[in-house]
Amino acid sequence: MKDRYESPLAGRYASRAMQALFSPDSRYGLWRRLWAELARVEHELGLPITQEQVEELRAHANDPIDYEAVAARERLVRHDVMAHIHVFGQACPKAAGIIHLGATSCYVTDNADLILYRDALRLLEGQLKATLEALAKFAAKNRDVATPGYTHFQPAQPVTVGKRACLWMQDLMLDLEELQDVLRSLRFLGCRGTTGTEASFLELFNGDRAKIDEMNRRLAQAFGFSRCYPVCGQTYPRKADSRILSLLSSIAQSAYRFAGDIRLLQHERQVEEPFEESQVGSSAMAYKRNPMRSERICALARFVMADALNGPMTASSQWLERTLDDSANRRLSLPEGFLAVDAILRLYYNVASGLVVNRAVIRRAMGEYLPFAATENLLMEGVKRGGDRQALHEIIRTHSMAAAAARKEGKDCDLLARLGSDPAFPLSREEIDALLDPQAFIGRAPEQVDAFLQEIQPLLSGAAEMEEVGL
Repeated sequence: MKDRYESPLAGRYASRAMQALFSPDSRYGLWRRLWAELARVEHELGLPITQEQVEELRAHANDPIDYEAVAARERLVRHDVMAHIHVFGQACPKAAGIIHLGATSCYVTDNADLILYRDALRLLEGQLKATLEALAKFAAKNRDVATPGYTHFQPAQPVTVGKRACLWMQDLMLDLEELQDVLRSLRFLGCRGTTGTEASFLELFNGDRAKIDEMNRRLAQAFGFSRCYPVCGQTYPRKADSRILSLLSSIAQSAYRFAGDIRLLQHERQVEEPFEESQVGSSAMAYKRNPMRSERICALARFVMADALNGPMTASSQWLERTLDDSANRRLSLPEGFLAVDAILRLYYNVASGLVVNRAVIRRAMGEYLPFAATENLLMEGVKRGGDRQALHEIIRTHSMAAAAARKEGKDCDLLARLGSDPAFPLSREEIDALLDPQAFIGRAPEQVDAFLQEIQPLLSGAAEMEEVGL
């Protein structure tokens, strides 16, 4: 249908894998499996539920959902969980009377969310690793390619193309470590009752506290969790959501930094993002080669960074045992945050896998800026040859200002010629040129690349295939 709004995250940007994860079939299918597993565990622990009822629920848990029937029921009862219980009960008439026994809505809504967020984080983990691997190949290939360094986007000491890539990688590595910490910290809510006291289950299990703990342990285990939150209200702690959104924002920040750098470098024609043979850069200016993928990364990253504010605002406003003003916000902020970061990492991987290094342009830029960056080395060499440090500094300063002024008039940089022809400067032009090998000015950059790539390699182990992570 094209007469209704469609989120660009679904229509243009996010992967099928991430969209499938947050689809209605995925979410409400989880609700049904949660009800089936609750019945199974309650049966195993002695509640009045038959094996036949359990088998009926499990047999129909993955059936197609009649969404029209759910919508019709929700219009009547104004409650989405009760509507789904009703329709599931119609598919499982023998078990209809025991679905959701002892549970609250949050048993299905919150536990399903925790499962979805865990699986979405695992998907992003694979995408991060794949992107890091793409950057690692780029860094290794360009480990010793000398290029102008910039501070304040003004030319500074040279670095290497590979060393700069390691800065981008380090940001993503920190994100990967944080993501893995968040994954380790996630727990299951379990079935805890309306205020988290498990009072209804004390009644159902005739005061047998051990069975309540065992029920929650088995439920958590059934969905791949090793533990539950030790205390809760009706919901799991919304601090978990806040931490997840903060992580998504952190990944977006790293991607924005990378994409922003590529936009600057593409302006300088030094490094460019991939450009397809028939790609159009501008509808009006046919010659243009805009960094549109990097620009899209930045646009989506801004959305995620702003979206992350929802986490702390929701976590800080949980009235006592719970309030419902988090529900509509969380339906938007968490799934869309995941979809946007999925889109960002797909773009990041695509750009990182196809970066173009224009070495001739870089060599020309080095020729323009290296004379200025080399003046400190020339000063030290002049002192070694008996010159006065302060006097030589003034000579270099005077000629540097004059050469910079000439460049602003469109003339070539003649700093080295000026210094070589000044009788007060103790180095000839030939001697100066001999000192201006770009490799002499990049410090330890190549070995830093090698050491960094070796250090992060264990973090990249077990990376999934590209198709499995939505790339």
